[in-house]
Amino acid sequence: MTLEDWLVQVQETDDVDFLKASVTRLVQGLMELEVSELAGARRYERTESRRDERNGYRARAWDSRVGTLQLRVPKLRHQGYQPSFLEPRTRAERALFAVVQEAYVHGVSTRKVEDLVQAMGIERMDKSRVSRMCAELDELVEQWRSRPLDKACPYLMVDAKYVKVRSGGCVVSKAVVTAFAVREDGYRTILGMDLFESESLATWRSFLTTLVERGLRGVKLVVSDDHRGLVGAVREVFTGAAWQRCSVHFMRNMLGHVQKKDRDALKTVLRSIFNQETQELARGRLRETVDKLGNANKVARLLEDVEDDVLAYMTFPLEHWKVIRSTNPLERVNKEIARRSDVVGIFPTDRSVLRLVGAVLMEQDEEWMLARRYMSLHSLAKVMESDVVGLLPAVA
Repeated sequence: MTLEDWLVQVQETDDVDFLKASVTRLVQGLMELEVSELAGARRYERTESRRDERNGYRARAWDSRVGTLQLRVPKLRHQGYQPSFLEPRTRAERALFAVVQEAYVHGVSTRKVEDLVQAMGIERMDKSRVSRMCAELDELVEQWRSRPLDKACPYLMVDAKYVKVRSGGCVVSKAVVTAFAVREDGYRTILGMDLFESESLATWRSFLTTLVERGLRGVKLVVSDDHRGLVGAVREVFTGAAWQRCSVHFMRNMLGHVQKKDRDALKTVLRSIFNQETQELARGRLRETVDKLGNANKVARLLEDVEDDVLAYMTFPLEHWKVIRSTNPLERVNKEIARRSDVVGIFPTDRSVLRLVGAVLMEQDEEWMLARRYMSLHSLAKVMESDVVGLLPAVA
């Protein structure tokens, strides 16, 4: 079939399957061209100008106007590849989305929404259309939050961020809890999120249990701050897994126990502990610090009490240490949530929080799935094969 014949058939047909197959073929070819450009060579081509090599494919569902297409996204060995048509919306679409969403979450009147949309040169948008758009987003976010988890996740990080929500005529702070993980195939993923009145043993237990019910398995290490309710829930839900107290949170806490003039010196000492090449050396450095400070010193007592918790990461592969000793990877996600939610200020409902934060996390999760592996399969195999109980420090 010539291109001209194909275009005529596309214009005249109502056959959805034909349209889906045609669009799939078109975008699959586009991806092949883009990857060839990045690699500096076509598939199977031998050339001195080659800059990279192909590395198989990754399955990816894409929701298009002709339905959900099942794509095979090419991978490159030395660099990430993001198909151009899967990039975030065009500027106009992003602007429309932001205007409608911002107006909605602020409880702006329908007339105000219409004025904003018309100022952008877009056709009239009424209240029902805004409601439909939000309902569609809610459905997408809910599907993502409840999706099955089909990969083992040896490393799990959990954290909470507080946002302001209008409730019962008052403005209250509520906790957005998020779970980040490294999967057994080396890719990063955001497992899920939820909104709670506060952080407590019950709320954290509920959140973590939901992850397990969705299929989360193979957890070897949980990284978090030392919130009592969270640590208690980790003990109950992930029996036998190790727990790592976030080194960044720990350092901030420790610096709060000394005078300002002594903080730089303490920071240097703590970093020297975390930067040792083995756990034995780190424990030795920690105990030297304790001995030097003396038993009467509060910092010395705290260091002694948390030795196992802050050095748990050192029983895992060395190449993972910088990633698993703190919740910094999740902190960066939280900053993106903050950037978007600060525009809103006060959320009118719990649902609006889940909608906006969920959309942000979905975008981040998709980007990670199309990027390079976060950890190598070889290094993760060591972790997956290990018997955590007895080999790694248990949650105290």
